[in-house]
Amino acid sequence: MRAVVFEEFGGPEVLGVREIDAPQAGAGQVRIAVKAAGVNPMDYKVRRGWFEAMMPTTFPAVPGVEVVGIVDEVGEGAEFAVGDEVVGWTVSGGYAEHALLGNAVRKPAGVSWEQAVAVPVAGETAQRVLDLLKVKSGETLLLHGAAGAVGAVAVQLAVVAGVTVVGTASEANHEYLRSLGATPVAYGDGLVDRVRAVAPVIDAVFDAAGQGGLKESIELRGGPERIVTIADMSAGELGIEVSPGGTAPEIVKGWLADQLQLAADGKLKLRIAETFPLTDADAAKAQEISESGHAKGKLVLVP
Repeated sequence: MRAVVFEEFGGPEVLGVREIDAPQAGAGQVRIAVKAAGVNPMDYKVRRGWFEAMMPTTFPAVPGVEVVGIVDEVGEGAEFAVGDEVVGWTVSGGYAEHALLGNAVRKPAGVSWEQAVAVPVAGETAQRVLDLLKVKSGETLLLHGAAGAVGAVAVQLAVVAGVTVVGTASEANHEYLRSLGATPVAYGDGLVDRVRAVAPVIDAVFDAAGQGGLKESIELRGGPERIVTIADMSAGELGIEVSPGGTAPEIVKGWLADQLQLAADGKLKLRIAETFPLTDADAAKAQEISESGHAKGKLVLVP
């Protein structure tokens, strides 16, 4: 099968398309013909070797952790059948024509391939942090990076829960945030005053951007409590909690099924920034955009 692989750590230039053996489904697993693979910040971090302490890499390595497609091989004890349309997390790498899934749910018929693959990572991250913050109906959440893939999902999940959301984003994304139900504010100098002008009280802060604003968040909150970041690994120096992941698989499956149903019902909108074919240059371009931190929505590879 065709797959994007890398055989050494480095920049986007180490990515290349190769013919490799298709994986075989083991016990409890299914193999899918991939219809779409999500591109995430984790992908370039693994490619650069930054996750070696937690996730040792075996070369040649296929990037990608979330995929959607049609089951074409079933392992013993798996809960799906050949022909089922499923979405979830791959254990073999997603930038490929075939991938193995061990944790997956059915894709609702009303959700496109691209929309479905935008949910697993962003949805898990968003719900995990909202739960850590214990935000509830009637409270106000400040969300940094609200127009990104994770931020946009978090905005919508919070709004569905009755939370008022103030989201930082560039001016170009303000109308988009309004369409999701958030009140947008520009980031940068003067942030505290701009936030207070629209929300005198901030109950919790979710940093999905990692591009500053944490000191201002502490001032707005009156301390580091109920502030969580997924993107600023130095936040611990300020007493702020960093959440890198770690939700139990069965809990994540439940979240994914619920979020996909919200998408099918039109209550969760997934913005696709760009779709790329499975080539050396396009995989590299997708990861470059992801690494820049300026993707305007979800980046997707289509075999």
